[in-house]
Amino acid sequence: MPQNNNYRPSPPRPGASSRARPGQDIVVVKKQASQFPTVGMTLPSYHYDPRDRHRRTAGSPVVKRRWWRRIFNRTVFKRAFITLVILVLLVGGWVGGKFLYNAHKLFGGSILGALRTTKLKGESTGRVNILLAGNSADDVGHNGGDLTDSIMIVSIDTRNNTAFLLSVPRDLWVYIPGGGYQKINAAYVVGQGDKFSEPGYPGGGMGLLEQIVSQNLGLPIDYYALIDYSALKEAVNVVGGIQVNVKSSDPRGLYDPSIDYATHGPLVKLSNGVHTLNGEQALDLARARGDAYGSYGFGGSDFERTQNQRMMLVAIKDKSTSLGVLTNPAKLSSLSDAVGNNVKTDMKLSEVHRLVDLVKQIGSSSIQSLSLNSANGKNLLTSYESRDGESALIPAAGIDDFTAIQAFIAQQTSSNPVLRENANVVLLNGTEVSGLASQERTNLRVKNITVTAIGDAQTSTQTVTSIIDASNGKKSATKQLLTQLFGNNVTTTNSYANMYPDADFIVVLGTDQSSHGTNN
Repeated sequence: MPQNNNYRPSPPRPGASSRARPGQDIVVVKKQASQFPTVGMTLPSYHYDPRDRHRRTAGSPVVKRRWWRRIFNRTVFKRAFITLVILVLLVGGWVGGKFLYNAHKLFGGSILGALRTTKLKGESTGRVNILLAGNSADDVGHNGGDLTDSIMIVSIDTRNNTAFLLSVPRDLWVYIPGGGYQKINAAYVVGQGDKFSEPGYPGGGMGLLEQIVSQNLGLPIDYYALIDYSALKEAVNVVGGIQVNVKSSDPRGLYDPSIDYATHGPLVKLSNGVHTLNGEQALDLARARGDAYGSYGFGGSDFERTQNQRMMLVAIKDKSTSLGVLTNPAKLSSLSDAVGNNVKTDMKLSEVHRLVDLVKQIGSSSIQSLSLNSANGKNLLTSYESRDGESALIPAAGIDDFTAIQAFIAQQTSSNPVLRENANVVLLNGTEVSGLASQERTNLRVKNITVTAIGDAQTSTQTVTSIIDASNGKKSATKQLLTQLFGNNVTTTNSYANMYPDADFIVVLGTDQSSHGTNN
C-alpha cells in the first residue's frame, strides 16, 4: 500500500485520554467500514423523513406521518385562526352596527356623521347652551307623565373649558302661548297639542318650551334634549353605578318614605357621605322631593331634588367618559341603547361627536351647579298662589319680571371678569357735596359694578377717596377697576363692617372726586 505523506493523526476528542494507543484510529475505521453496506446492497431498514426532526435513540423506528394528517393539522390551525378573526369582526361589527343604528334613530341623517365633527351653534361666540327636559312618558302608570318635571340648562364655555348647570323650577309660573298662565312644566304638553311651529325654534313641545325659557331668562338656546327617566336608570347601570356625596343639612342624611314600587322600600334612605348608586337608586334620588310625612334632609323640597339631579348628571359625565367605559365595546353598545331608546334631540350626529370632544376637556371642578333660589346667596324666586289656589313660584320682583334673573344669568355667561365677580360695592359720601354718591352709582352701573347701597360717611371732611377692601382678595378684577377710577388709597381696615356686613368694597368719596367731577 502506498504511503500517504499528508496523513496527520486526528487530535484527541475533548475529554478523551491524552494517552493514545498505537493503531487505535485504524481499528476504529475498520470497525465502522465493516458495518457500512457494500456496493449493490439495498437499504431496507433506512427511512429518512425530513419532516421528522425529533432526536431518536439508535434503532428506534421512524414513523412517517400520513399525508392527510399533515394537511388536517395545518387546516385546523388556519381554520381556528380565521374563526377567531371572524368572531372579532362580528363582535366589532355588531357593536358598531348597534351604535350606528341607535345614532341614526336618535340623530337622523347619514351615519357617516359619526366619522366627522361639525362646529356647534354658538361655538363661534364661545358659548353653547343646551336645554334638557325630563319626563316620565315611559312610565304608563305615572299620572302627568308628559309633564317635564325636570328642566335644566347646560351652558358650555368652549373657550375656557368650563360649564354651568342651571335648574329651572318646574313650578315656575309663566305665560304659555295657547295655554295662558301655567307652570312651566306644562309648556311641552301645550306645544305638542297645538303642534307649535315658530321660526327659529324646533317644532312641537320642545320648541315651545325652548321659546319660553330663552325669552324669560334672556339666554339663547342652541339645542335641546328630551329625556325620559329610563335613560337615567339604564345609563347608570351601564357605567357600573355612580358615586354621589350626600351633604344634607340634617345630620341623619336624606330620607323619603314614599314607596319605590320596584323595591317596595323607601324611595330614598341615604346617610351623609359618599355612596355608590345603581340605576334604580339614582332614579329614586332624582325623583325624591322629601314631601312625604316623615321625610328629613330635604329642606329645599323641589330645589333639593334639582340639586341632586345636577350632582348625578356630573357623576354620569365623569363615569361615561372614563377609560373603563370608552374602551369597553359592550358598555358602549349598552350606553348607546340607553340613549337611543330614551332620548330625543335636534342635534346631528356630527354635532354630538363635537360635543363629546368638548365635554371630555371639562373637569368636574370646572362645572358650576346653579339654582335660582340661591343666586349669589339670594333667592330670586318667591311663592305664589294662583286664582285657582295652585301653588307656584314667580320671580321675587313679581310676575313676568325676570330682570334680576336675567342679570344673574348674564353674569354667568359674561366674559367680563368684573361682571362675573359680581362684587357688592357700597358708596359713602365723605364730603359736603350733595348727591355725590348717587352720581357715582350711576357711573359704576355702566361699568357693570353692582352698587348695593349709598349713604353718608362718618366724616364730611374726607379729602382723598379711600377704598376699603373687605373681599379678602377674592375680587381682584373689581379691585383693579376701582383703583383705576378712585386711586390707590386702599385699606383693609373696615370701620363700617357692622353697618355693611355683606359689602366686598366700601368706597368713601373725598373732595378729590368732587373737584374734577364724576368718573367717566
